[in-house]
Amino acid sequence: MKCKIVFFDIDGTLVNEQKDIPQDTVEAIRELKASGVEPVVATGRAPYFIGPILEKLGIESYVCLNGGYVVYKGEPIYRFAIARDIMGKLVDKAEEHGHGLVYEGAEAYYANQETNTFMTDSVLSLKVNPPGYDPEFWQKEDVYQTFLHCEAQEETLYESLKDELTFIRWHECAMDVLPKGGSKAKGIEAMLNKLGYDASQAVAFGDGLNDKEMLEYVGFGIAMGNSHPDLLPYADYVTAHVDDSGIRRGLVKAELLPAKAVAAAHRGAGAV
Repeated sequence: MKCKIVFFDIDGTLVNEQKDIPQDTVEAIRELKASGVEPVVATGRAPYFIGPILEKLGIESYVCLNGGYVVYKGEPIYRFAIARDIMGKLVDKAEEHGHGLVYEGAEAYYANQETNTFMTDSVLSLKVNPPGYDPEFWQKEDVYQTFLHCEAQEETLYESLKDELTFIRWHECAMDVLPKGGSKAKGIEAMLNKLGYDASQAVAFGDGLNDKEMLEYVGFGIAMGNSHPDLLPYADYVTAHVDDSGIRRGLVKAELLPAKAVAAAHRGAGAV
């Protein structure tokens, strides 16, 4: 079936390590839109982290918070928050071990600690504003995802919660914590259902461990050349590095852009 829609991860996919969008990626997305195929962001980031990226690329719709919050052209169409009683268990466990949490709502995010080195290192690596401080935020608002700040060897401390929550490491100091069953694939499914598209009509690009489900789910899953090695078995195709026309080359492989465009592509970056 002909591709109707393409989902793009952000970090390591649309933006490079410097959090810049390569100019060739900007042009490739523009050409994709002109061909009548809709680009959509599918990211672990929250909505308030992605405005400049959406604007620069002219993208109107997104799957955010690892599938927990989905917006199509300004309209929220799907929400999957962490149940409050389960959040309470995570909060208690993190407090027991002195680990920092950041609660991500649909419109704002807040930390349970005023200062935390791990939190500073991980959150600022995204080049976004730091969270506010409100340890009780999770009791007042829906939380779709939580950052848990701990080292890899400490993950076993949360083993008892793995039947109710999904933990995905994205930084040496931090993990995403999602409701069990949550994933980018679930958010993508919600958007496809709204549009009346089949998964076979979708393509997705990603590079991280939180992209496994969506690359498996869509008709053609593309891993970036700079992907985590454990993602590669889930991809139908491995394209080039984000800074080496990886997006364009993947779109050419998916037969969504003409092959001759790759030769004409030029490298460079545009600040987000």
